[in-house]
Amino acid sequence: MSKHDGIFAGEPVAQLTRNGLVESIHEGHLVVLGADGKVQISKGDVKAPIFPRSTVKSFQASAMVRNGLKVSPKDLALVASSHSGSKMHQDAVLEILTGNGLTEADLMNATDKPLGSREREQWGDNAPTRLAMNCSGKHAGMLATCVINGWDKTTYLNFDHPLQVAIKREIETLAGEGVANETFDGCGAPLFAISTKALAHAIRTITISDDPVHQQVMEACRQYPEMVAGEDRLATRMMRGVEGMYMKDGAEGVLVASLPDGRTMAFKIVDGSPRALGIIAQAIAATWGITTPDEKVNIYGGSDVVGGMSAIL
Repeated sequence: MSKHDGIFAGEPVAQLTRNGLVESIHEGHLVVLGADGKVQISKGDVKAPIFPRSTVKSFQASAMVRNGLKVSPKDLALVASSHSGSKMHQDAVLEILTGNGLTEADLMNATDKPLGSREREQWGDNAPTRLAMNCSGKHAGMLATCVINGWDKTTYLNFDHPLQVAIKREIETLAGEGVANETFDGCGAPLFAISTKALAHAIRTITISDDPVHQQVMEACRQYPEMVAGEDRLATRMMRGVEGMYMKDGAEGVLVASLPDGRTMAFKIVDGSPRALGIIAQAIAATWGITTPDEKVNIYGGSDVVGGMSAIL
């Protein structure tokens, strides 16, 4: 394990080679759990706090459902999503809002253009909006939960708001540890730091849970992978390609995935790059004897393939 400026870095988890020479290395913190919950692979400082970013959206959605949120399974998957911003996604956000007497003007998430590359290209030079932003489904769910409970919907992003208190409680209960840092995510919602090991534990717990709330959220995500991410997105490809898999990525190189029997992976790429996420997830699944969609990353010299990306487990 290397050390940079007093902060422990991760261990190598992926490398890029060109003509047989290692050109770049990605370090990370990584935990793989077996069906029995025991650690199969551990790399980096897995007890150090990280910001899990959008990988905790199933936990946030669970807190909403626990506090009365009632939407269709398809819309619930959107509440737990980082959607691509397609018309389908934006229409579903509006459906959640209008179904609870709300409008787009009630959203308080950051503005952005669509996250999906195809959707962003189609968006062109249009101004960013709150509706198009990839977290608008989560925020619509948060607002709907506020309406159902009679909570103030203008302060729903405050740390002391009943909704955010409930979300923090859900995260800590699932993770089995207290949060180490509290700040705000890119969308404006409260963000809580936990360790990579705790993140893996939380994903495994929600996956095998007999709590009807957890089962409802996870089943919605697995049933509608196109709502959790979108066409041509890693999580959607993987969930479609592997029966029963749950997967969620987050900004700055974080990813979690699980299988119904409790096998779980969670990792954070130290440099924040997402380019190795699919390669690492594919390699971990292979250790479980599972074939996933091919996430090969080719490196070109002109029009010829001269190298590629590989996981280091």
